[in-house]
Amino acid sequence: MLEKLDINGKDLRVIRNLYLDQTVSVRIEGEHSDFKPIKRGVRRRCVMSPDLFNIYSEIILKYLDGISGFKINEQNLNHLRYADDTVSTAESGKQLQKLLGTVVLEGERMGLSLNVKKMECMVISKESSNLKCNLVSKGEQIKQVTKFKYLGYLITSSGRCTSEISKRIAMAKDTFRKMKPLLAIRNISMTTKIRVIKTYVWSVLLCGSECWTINKEWRKTTRSSRNMVHQKNDENIMDRKKVK
Repeated sequence: MLEKLDINGKDLRVIRNLYLDQTVSVRIEGEHSDFKPIKRGVRRRCVMSPDLFNIYSEIILKYLDGISGFKINEQNLNHLRYADDTVSTAESGKQLQKLLGTVVLEGERMGLSLNVKKMECMVISKESSNLKCNLVSKGEQIKQVTKFKYLGYLITSSGRCTSEISKRIAMAKDTFRKMKPLLAIRNISMTTKIRVIKTYVWSVLLCGSECWTINKEWRKTTRSSRNMVHQKNDENIMDRKKVK
């Protein structure tokens, strides 16, 4: 496979020698088993392993080109990727099953398999939260959920961002609470404290806000949370002055 990608011959030999005649022994309660040959997989904690995995996953996911997903600005989007976290997207269960089947088929050709236990599916709809998605991989039913996290962002089946916003507000309040001892120091100027709040508290509150779809009520809620931080900081300064 690597030869087809026109990788330098010297680099190929290095990779080949690195994985040549690999064996493994399993230790159980202090005793080691006999060494057995390894025929697939990459080395754990090897700096080359992420690159090798990305090469293979890139080749596999290229077979998804041309399969319908959903369109954003007239551009077809059927999957999102970050390292080994991949999300397939489609407008119907039938299209999603086709995407999954293609990944499974091409993956097996390259000696890779998907772990169904780590896979989840979800239907996003504003009309109903009871829609079913019967997604199957090699005869095994994939678990359907109503919410899941992707890169730290909470996505729900309703398509709304209320849960994510509530989580962000709680996280920002917790971050501010942990920083109160620092903000109470009299020798730090107000300008510096505001910069600290914007850097460490606002960044937590507004992380991923570019993707939020919010109404006037939630816009007011986020602004109130931001103003609350400034108010608490001002109250903290006044308390310190009274003590002094």
